Amino acid sequence: MKFGLNLLLWTTHVTQGHERELVFAKACGFDGVEVPLFEGDPDHYARLALLLDRIGLRRTCSMGLAPEHNPIARDPAVRRAAAARLRWGVDCATALGAETLCGPLHSAFKVFVGRGPDRDEVQWSAEALRNAAQAATPSGLLIAPEALNRFECYLVNTAAQLRELCELAAHPLVKAHYDTHHMHIEEADQGRAIDHCAPVLGHVHLSENDRGVPGRGQVHWQRAFEGLRRSGYDGWCVIEAFSRRDAAFAAGIHVWRDYFVAPEDVGREGLAFVRRGLG
Repeated sequence: MKFGLNLLLWTTHVTQGHERELVFAKACGFDGVEVPLFEGDPDHYARLALLLDRIGLRRTCSMGLAPEHNPIARDPAVRRAAAARLRWGVDCATALGAETLCGPLHSAFKVFVGRGPDRDEVQWSAEALRNAAQAATPSGLLIAPEALNRFECYLVNTAAQLRELCELAAHPLVKAHYDTHHMHIEEADQGRAIDHCAPVLGHVHLSENDRGVPGRGQVHWQRAFEGLRRSGYDGWCVIEAFSRRDAAFAAGIHVWRDYFVAPEDVGREGLAFVRRGLG
């Protein structure tokens, strides 16, 4: 397996000014970092790639979609805007030299309509993912949609829904993104949930129930680790934890208090914990 650290721990926009944090991730023993895509252009990420190469870090990318970029909107113009935004994400991730573009790529974050998903929405989402994967084909970038909990989306909440969506997209570069935080809320058993999506599993977030240091909270880590070992999964396992360093991002995900003394605790203690669990 390859171990990564999601840089949302510090910022929504990684720049040359974050060299200290990148060097820290390398010193901890991470194989790579996950770079959030909120802004910027391919030229910015191409320059950042040079810094990451110099430090010796591989990389993945994560991104979400706003209401105006919703792949499952009834308005065809909004769906076209979503396609353009996903293409932007593919272009930026490719310029960075990323191996995976992950996150809730299937629908807009925290947009609800007062019911569960209908078939049109699932089809529109699968089409958007397929088109993004086609754009990513020259670079081999993996497109990995993530199941979120019911308080953050309504289209894909469970491992079963995630597998169905990936299979409906029917493209070899579309794979499932499994997150222990969300599945702690939505699934009765982490191990069984991983078993279910194992045939399409392509990316994993190791995240505590409170978004703090992995191992300090209530996620049933033993079952998650057992499921990952049983699946034969050998891809990226990225630690995702959140702080209040970026006030706007913290407000958007309702992080009102600190879950650890310092972000560096996540890198040191978290990586040691997950390596023991998956070793």
